[in-house]
Amino acid sequence: MKLFISQPMAGKTDKEILDERERVLCNVKELFPDKEIEVIDSFFDGEPKTPLWYLGESIKLLGQANIAYFCKDWEKYRGCCIEHECCVRYSIKHVEEN
Repeated sequence: MKLFISQPMAGKTDKEILDERERVLCNVKELFPDKEIEVIDSFFDGEPKTPLWYLGESIKLLGQANIAYFCKDWEKYRGCCIEHECCVRYSIKHVEEN
């Protein structure tokens, strides 16, 4: 099962982002113990691009997902909100963290 992780990244260090992704993977494995989980790599290293560039790349990757996981506070971030709307409108199974 291919997993897309939607997470707020603004103001976080690379380490904080990667640690959260690891935590999410553990949560998803608990939710789906009989499934093999492949995380879609949507963490972009390197030169900063525009927010729309990141969003466009994320939506491309979301199109490969069997499930999306929305990290806590996703609804406060415009990119996460757009990714969520894509899941709703295109019937991509998703989990929202409380």
